[in-house]
Order: sequence, then C-alpha cells, then structure tokens
Amino acid sequence: MTIQQVLLLLLLWMWLPHPCHTEMFFRRTPDLRPKSFGGRASGSDGKAVHRQKRGWMWNQFFLLEEYTGSDYQYVGKLHSDQDKGDGSLKYILSGDGAGTLFIIDEKTGDIHATRRIDREEKAFYTLRAQAINRRTLRPVEPESEFVIKIHDINDNEPTFPEEIYTASVPEMSVVGTSVVQVTANDADDPSYGNSARIIYSILQGQPYFSVEPETGIIRTALPNMNRENREQYQVVIQAKDMGGQMGGLSGTTTVNITLTDVNDNPPRFPQSTIHLRIPESSPVGTAIGSVKATDADTGKNAEVEYRIIDGDGTDMFDIVTQKDTQEGIITVRKPLDYETRRLYTLKVEAENTHVDPRFYYLGPFKDTTIVKISVEDVDEPPVFSRSSYLFEVHEDIELGTIIGTVMYFSVCKHTISAEINNPKDTTRVPVYVRILDVNDNAPQFAVFYDTFVCENARAGQLIQTISAVDKDDPLGGQKFFFSLAAVNPNFTVQDNEDNTARILTRRNGFSRHEISTYLLPVVISDNDYPIQSSTGTLTIRVCACDSRGNMQSCSAEALLLPAGLSTGALVAILLCIIILLVIVVLFAALKRQRKKEPLILSKEDIRDNIVSYNDEGGGEEDTQAFDIASTRHNPETLFVPRRTPSAPDNTDVRDFINQRLKEHDTDPSAPPYDSLATYAYEGNDSIAESLSSLESGTTEGDQNYDYLREWGPRFNKLAEMYGGGESDKDTS
Repeated sequence: MTIQQVLLLLLLWMWLPHPCHTEMFFRRTPDLRPKSFGGRASGSDGKAVHRQKRGWMWNQFFLLEEYTGSDYQYVGKLHSDQDKGDGSLKYILSGDGAGTLFIIDEKTGDIHATRRIDREEKAFYTLRAQAINRRTLRPVEPESEFVIKIHDINDNEPTFPEEIYTASVPEMSVVGTSVVQVTANDADDPSYGNSARIIYSILQGQPYFSVEPETGIIRTALPNMNRENREQYQVVIQAKDMGGQMGGLSGTTTVNITLTDVNDNPPRFPQSTIHLRIPESSPVGTAIGSVKATDADTGKNAEVEYRIIDGDGTDMFDIVTQKDTQEGIITVRKPLDYETRRLYTLKVEAENTHVDPRFYYLGPFKDTTIVKISVEDVDEPPVFSRSSYLFEVHEDIELGTIIGTVMYFSVCKHTISAEINNPKDTTRVPVYVRILDVNDNAPQFAVFYDTFVCENARAGQLIQTISAVDKDDPLGGQKFFFSLAAVNPNFTVQDNEDNTARILTRRNGFSRHEISTYLLPVVISDNDYPIQSSTGTLTIRVCACDSRGNMQSCSAEALLLPAGLSTGALVAILLCIIILLVIVVLFAALKRQRKKEPLILSKEDIRDNIVSYNDEGGGEEDTQAFDIASTRHNPETLFVPRRTPSAPDNTDVRDFINQRLKEHDTDPSAPPYDSLATYAYEGNDSIAESLSSLESGTTEGDQNYDYLREWGPRFNKLAEMYGGGESDKDTS
C-alpha cells in the first residue's frame, strides 16, 4: 500500500465516527423493535400514551474493511441499564458470523472482529443481542437485532471487460463523430465515497481521438482524416477511480481504430493520350487494347464505368468495362479498311459509378483521355458479296440442277498479284442449303395399339383413341383425316379433327365364344399435295371385364379357368403340379428299388421266391437259343417248402384256413414281419395228380415224359426236350 493510500485511509478514519468511542445501550422495553425518538400512540385502554424521548438509538455498527492490525478489530459495545457492574448480567450474541467472525465479551458487551473483512465478499452482517441474568439465566432485556455494515476502502482498481477493442469510423468524418464506447467496472462500493467513481482519459491516440471523461465514449478529434494517408490507429484509454484524483487506482485498455473508405477520390487517367494499332483484317469484336483510370479508393468506391463520348470513330469502335480489372476494353464494331481510313481518334471518359453527395465538392468524379487508333495495312483476300448464302431446294430435285450462285470480288491495287498468289489469303463464306419437303410419305399409326372391347360393352362406347405420324414436314403443319376402309357393323371411327380419332362400338354385347378377335382397317390421309394415305389395321380383342370396365381376361382358353386367376398365378400352379409329379415319381422309384432288396437272404426264408431270367426264346422251332435245363438248377436251394398235413376229407374251407392261420401264428420259425401266406386249397388230390413240373426237382428218381407224345403234334417239341434230356442222362 502506498503512502498516499495510507494517508487517505487516515483521513477517512478521522472523518467517520470512530466505533471505539460508541456505546450502545439496552433499555428495558417490551417492544422488540429498535426504538427511535419518542412518539405518541394509543394504549389498550384507549387513552393516549406519551413516550419519553430517548437520547440514543442503535440498529447498526460501522466497520472498515481490510483491517491490518495485529489485535482483534474493535466493533462496538452493548450495555444494558440493568448492568450494575457487578457481573450479574451476561451478554449473548447470535446471527451472521456470531462466535466465529464476531465475538462478544459476555461481561462487558464489547464486540470484536476476529479477522480482516472484505466488503466485496459481504457488505453487512445481521446479528441479534440479548442480556440475561447470569444466575437465573432469565433475560433482563428482550432480544434485539442490529446490523454491522462494512465501510468500503478503495482496494479495487477499475477493469475493462476486454483487453483489446476493435472499432472503425469513416474517413473524412467531422470532429466529434462517435467511434466506440468503452466501460470499466470497479468492485468498490459506489454508494460510499469516491472509491468507485471512474474517470476516463486518453493516454495514446491524440490528437486524432478524444474520450469523454464520464461516459468513456471515444470521438474523432481532427477533421478530414484521410484513409489514403493513414488507415490504422491505436488508442490507449485509462479508467481511474476516486474521481480521477491523486491516489486513485486505474486500469487501461487498447482500442484499434480503422478508418473505412468513402468515395472522396475521383478516377484519373495516367496518360492524356493513348496510342493503339489494329490490322485492317481484324474481324468485328476483336479487342484492340485497354485503358485504365486509377482510383485511390477501394471496393465499390473505386468502381469505374468507361464510355466513348466523342471522336471520329464512335461508330467504328466500342468500349466495354471489365469489372474484375476495372479496365476499359476497346473492340472493333465495324469492319476496317486501310484504303478507306487509316487513323481514328476517340475521346474516352471514366466515371465513378457510386458517388457520395457529401463529397461533391471534391469532384468531378470522372476523367477523360484521347485514344488514337492506327489501322495497319494487310494483304487482303477476295471478298464475297455476302457474309453468307442460303439456297432452297426440293428434296426430289433432279441431279445436276443448279441451285444458286455465289459471287466475290478482289481489291484492285498494286499488290493484287501478290494477294492472288498467296495461298494464305483465302476467304471463306458459309453456304446453307435448305431442303424443302415434298409430300412423299403416307401417315401411319403413331404407336402400336393393343385394343380390346368388353363383352358387356354398349353401343357408342369408346374403346381406343388413335393418332398418326408423318415423316413429311409441310409448311402449314400436319393435318390427318381418319376413316374406315369399309362400313363395319361392329365398330366405327370418329375423327376428332385434331389429328386424333376415336374408335367406338356400334352394337351392344360381344362374345368370346363366337369371335375372340376383330380386325378393323382404318384409312389415314394427310392434307398436303399430292395427298398420301395408308391403311392401318387395329386388332381388337374381346375380353371379359368387370362392372367398371376393367379387363379380366381376353383369351378363349380363359373360359375354362377359374375366374380371377392371372397368367402369373396359372403359371405358378402349373409349376407346383409339375414339382409334385416329380416328387411322386422319385418316391415310387425309391420304393421300387427298396422292394428289390430282400430282407432275409438265408436259405430258411419260407416265403415264395420267384427267380426271373428275363430270357425269351425264339418259339417252338428254336432249339438253340435257350437251355431248358437252366430252369431246373437246384430249386431246392431257393426255398424249402413247409409240408403241412392234408386236410381231412369233407373239411370246410373256412376251418382249413383257420387251422393254417393258427399254425402260422404259433410257428417259431415264422419271420418277425408281416407276410402274406397263401393257401390255395382246392380239396383232395386229383386222380390225375399234378401236371406241373415245378416240383419235379423235389422228387426222387427219374420221370417218364413219353406220355407227352400222345398229346398230339403240338407237344412233340416238349416231349423231345424232356425225353431227350432223360436219354442223355441215361447215356451219361
């Protein structure tokens, strides 16, 4: 802390009532509120009560912040008129900071602060005090509330929210033009003394700018500050408390100020005369050169528009302003000829497009220059009489017909021989040949029409709208006419006269059973010369439709199918059927394969077995193709038939079958799966016995087949086979 600040604190201490010399007294009263000077009020009995004037009032103490002493800081003293000094009373303190920040001597009532207090943290404290009898602990004075208010000292310097501010002001502004306002804040108490009273001053930036001491508004201080001379300024502003007096605390900030541009400078051509050259052969639109006027301003304030305002070549040349470069581009407007004119003079003007009325006195904001253009001679090629030629010819013109003539001429001068002999001196001209149309194509249908008529259609119902196209392109535009090739009892054509026609029914009801498709020839003609026409045929199908005319089905086969099934659904159903058939065939093939595999391969298999040889002989006369003996090889190895006793005479067939079924069920050698036992019981044995040879292999001894010869010629071959076999056997 500086010496000036210490002296200032001492002066403030002397000016203020010192709390060490202040005593606060309690007075016995039932009213808990702080009392002021005496007043008048009504008592409970309705009579006026006169209060005595009190010579003291207390409701707050004052305490300076930032105490730096080594002892506790004395705040004040509480004293009751009941206190006789004998120590019988006890003073009690409660409320904000009681017992910690503020303590009271319970005997004397002296209040002290235990530490240094900062007003910026808390400006006042509310406490309650009471005096009680130390022996009985009963209050001798009612509890009363008081405030300790912290007096501020200047311990906070002013601060700015921003360290650096950025601002701008137009150049050439009048003195006193507001630029920006800066405001500083001081944490000290603005209601007490001058600790928070701030005064602004400028430390850097004079004499160009000034600042208002009370508001901090920065203003221009010099007239006609020109951006073109200086654009950037840095201003330092100081904020000082204590009203700017000596000993006050201060803070600073920097303000960067930019002068913005205004249109205060006119454009200027760097040269009063400009020379350009151009060959006479330069085509129209060729850029000859450019002119440019300089402007010290920037942005839109420097934009310039160029124009030719005078001269002998105003009709021969143009000038265009190039926005991005701010140049004026001079171009050829008409063809040049060295032999006709060799020099042109133009007066070109450049003018600002955005002029500020405030600175008219600095104008005029335009400038002029003289442009001289010299035309240079070149070897000229021949020149056609026209810049282009157009000839028209009909498309059916005969070969060799002359369709037009082009003409050119050459400049006659001393260099004519050189120009003719120079292959580079050539001239080209476009020749356009327009082919005129001839009506040589007949109109035809614009598209293919898929037309149908509902079976429930009524007469006059629209079933199709048709249109036509024609490859020809007549001058008057296309015009088509529609009609029927012959009268049709079922349909008619109505021309819409807009190159379309409507197909209408002529009767009620159509049937797919009778006719499923109608062919309708339609004649289409054009309107050009010679008239061309063609006949297009519409194919009209008869279809089943719902009540709203929506097509359901058209083919005759659809009558056999369920209503409402689309083609896709029918195809899906057919595929499902095919897949099911394939599955059934595969299943049957697998089942057949399994049947070919025997379940029991042992010799004890009692089921009937059939051996297939798959051989076929050549008939009775074929004795070499097949050996009948192969049918007799070891039949006993195939199966062993179980012999069952013959049924007794006159046994009923049903009893016989029941007996055999019982035997089969009780047979321990029967297979453990279901099997079919066939009992072909026909009664007792025949007198002629069996004629079959299947059991011949089970008999013992040889058999005699000579009786076969007695049966006639048809059995001779069989008799030879069996009889011969026996003879061979005997021989061997």
